[in-house]
Amino acid sequence: MRLTLQVVLFIVGAQLIHAADYLSPEQRKKVETLILGVEASPTEAENARERAQVLWEWANAYALNGSYIPVNLTQTVSSLLAYPLGTRAARYRQLDEFIRELALLDSEPTALGTLELTGGPFKADTFGTFTQTYTIGTRNVETGGGFLIARHFMPNYGRFQTSDPSADDFVSIGSSNESVKFSVDSHPMSGMHGGFRSAAGSLVFRVTEGTLVQDDTVTIVYGDTSGGGRGLRMPTMSSDFMPFPIYLSLDSNNHFLSLPIQPVTITGTDLAGVHAFAPSIVEAGNPFKISVRAQDRFYNRAVGELPAWSVFLNGQEMAKVSPSTKSIHVLELDGLEEGVYHVTVESEDGSIHGEGNPIQAVNNPTQYIYWGDTHGHSGFAEGVGSPDRFMQWAYEDARLDFVTHSEHDIWMDDAEWQVLIHNVEKFSNDEFIAYLGYEWTMQNYQGGHHNVLFRTAKGRQRIPAQSHGSLSKLYQGLRDAHDPRDVVVIPHAHQPGDYRMNDPALEPLVEIMSQHGTFEWYGLMYLNQGHQVGFTAGSDNHLSQPGYSAPTAGSLSQRAGLGALLAPLKSRDSLFDAMKQLSAYATSGDRMILHFKVNEGRMGQRMPFAKDRLIEGRVIGTDAIDEITVVKNGQEIWKENYRTVASDEVPEQGTFQLSFFSESRPYHPGDNPRGWRVWYGTLTVSGAELLTTEGYDFSNTAVHRLNMIDGNQAEFTTITRGNESSILLNLSNVTHDAAVELQLGSAREFGGGPPKFRRHQQVPEATVTLEFSKMENGVLISTISNVDYVDRIKLRHVDVGGTKDVSFEVADEGTVHGDYYYVRVKQANDAIAWSSPVWIGGYPKK
Repeated sequence: MRLTLQVVLFIVGAQLIHAADYLSPEQRKKVETLILGVEASPTEAENARERAQVLWEWANAYALNGSYIPVNLTQTVSSLLAYPLGTRAARYRQLDEFIRELALLDSEPTALGTLELTGGPFKADTFGTFTQTYTIGTRNVETGGGFLIARHFMPNYGRFQTSDPSADDFVSIGSSNESVKFSVDSHPMSGMHGGFRSAAGSLVFRVTEGTLVQDDTVTIVYGDTSGGGRGLRMPTMSSDFMPFPIYLSLDSNNHFLSLPIQPVTITGTDLAGVHAFAPSIVEAGNPFKISVRAQDRFYNRAVGELPAWSVFLNGQEMAKVSPSTKSIHVLELDGLEEGVYHVTVESEDGSIHGEGNPIQAVNNPTQYIYWGDTHGHSGFAEGVGSPDRFMQWAYEDARLDFVTHSEHDIWMDDAEWQVLIHNVEKFSNDEFIAYLGYEWTMQNYQGGHHNVLFRTAKGRQRIPAQSHGSLSKLYQGLRDAHDPRDVVVIPHAHQPGDYRMNDPALEPLVEIMSQHGTFEWYGLMYLNQGHQVGFTAGSDNHLSQPGYSAPTAGSLSQRAGLGALLAPLKSRDSLFDAMKQLSAYATSGDRMILHFKVNEGRMGQRMPFAKDRLIEGRVIGTDAIDEITVVKNGQEIWKENYRTVASDEVPEQGTFQLSFFSESRPYHPGDNPRGWRVWYGTLTVSGAELLTTEGYDFSNTAVHRLNMIDGNQAEFTTITRGNESSILLNLSNVTHDAAVELQLGSAREFGGGPPKFRRHQQVPEATVTLEFSKMENGVLISTISNVDYVDRIKLRHVDVGGTKDVSFEVADEGTVHGDYYYVRVKQANDAIAWSSPVWIGGYPKK
């Protein structure tokens, strides 16, 4: 009689004998009791948390022993330990399945055999073929069992298909056992290898005849070209660990077991651009380093034969790079005289042109500007890529000064935490500082998402969601386990942290921008609650690309944000102290130099009360400065526009900027932000000749499109979420009756962490006509109502020149203690920077 998996596990659980056990005797006894308990009765509400806790401890010990645990196991356990409102029958069944799976792996290590991948590396966005070959272990695969060919929800590789061998993305299966036959089926899969927030159908090759026995092989071909297809389209992002997961069901019970992931390597592709990274502040006369990075159109390192490069500062050639296959070159330049310098890079033939961030050379500087990303992920959570790749990208590709690999605690086990600790020591050096951290990942009603950073790494204990499931418990747990001076907590607006709460000893900064969107309102919610917090930005990149990230489809649809720290030197303590002191500002990715003070008080400081307030600042941008706004207590009190041609006269020719904006503030307080708003359709110019169009920051190849249809019409697609996205229209022969008509299509809002109360809505079609004769001082704003929100379209006559260096001075008066001021800067390319506030009078919270 054939024993079922359940009966075998019952016997194994009753007779576990382990030499040199990785579990303590007490833990082993609890595990045996757990296995027997699951086989005696399914998990239910009364015992779910107790069983989940035992599995959590077991899985961590198993991982620390160097063994592979299923990627979704930690998520299932976390949902029961961390999210009390997330418990439901499906989770109980998943818990039981993982207990059985771990029991099988623990008691019979050869049960599932081995998996081997052959093929690659492949260039991004090309077609390729690779195979995964599974050799049957000591457990047979019976009729009704099979192989689930999962796909990670995040990478944009081709959609698997099995119906047309002559077409792209064809996937096939074969076996060394000729008596075994397969059929194509589908099975719902949730989590990072399926429908992320709900189950989605996944491809299954099911055994319909015969039995696979030990040492039989099964080969799955991805991008099978034998029928004439080009192969599988590879993703656009390079990676050292691109996952193509496979799950195995031993019989018809559809209990799919996780096989260890065999990664594919994806490299960059052909040269499309170049970028330079330089320090923002240098001491005049001292040499400094600059990095030149050749990149493809997806921000990956370019591959192949790369040209010679010339590096210019303010138009003067300062260095040359010889032709090579190296995509990154770090050069040392001689010291500069005091002043501002703008970096440009050109290929030898002039066909490729790139820029870098501005450099300010200062005599005896007391503060420098250091750039970092405190919020990024790898394949340790629901992302892609290795932890080493994460650190290498931060230091080499993004040329950051500091970084935190802030992996989600609900997906992280103790072995992975040890890797993060080790990597802080492994990758930190005099030029680059890695901070240990993680993301405390809770639902809104339990406090929302917060990144936790530690000053030092050795011996640090994370306070995870599994054991500290509310924000007050997190604060207390961190205080109990660590000196608050060595901890920084940063809430963010995607799954927003509870802005009603703030521990001033732990939580000095708030993240207001990431690839998820732009959320200035979120920082204001903290400030208006009376919390003394500064502003930062991060990437929340999930592709091991911190600090310089190409947007992808889905929620992470814009370029990555960056945090700037103002500190006297680049050291672990100096930068950490700058975070604690709110000596920081945020940008949407461009490394603008921003100086700001009120009554000599710098960012993050609280100055003595004074009725008269002098607000001073200077911005040195990567592009022309468009607009500077001073905000006081949440209200704009001063704004200056530097590019709008302020005239009511319609010019005969000129450049006009068409900008789209949608609010990201939640409709219901405490909910997740409103999703991305899609703008697409046609624009038609009448009464003028449309010469050219150009999309500003149209860097997302998946969603940004702009194509001329004929002489006066263009198709476009762009998206906004708390930010502006702009199109330049170069016009001639403009008449008084000129107009731009927009035919906007209907589209559904989208974005990760969807609102719970006001769900993503379908935005209706609309027609908007912008008549040039109605401009006032060169500007015309049209509002467009949709479901619950009023969005904005703005047409301006702009000067395409402009200055990158602007100083400003504003006088204000106040009679109230505790007024706060900050500045917002917008560049011509739609990039934004926000200073941290300065307070006048009052007292900080203690």
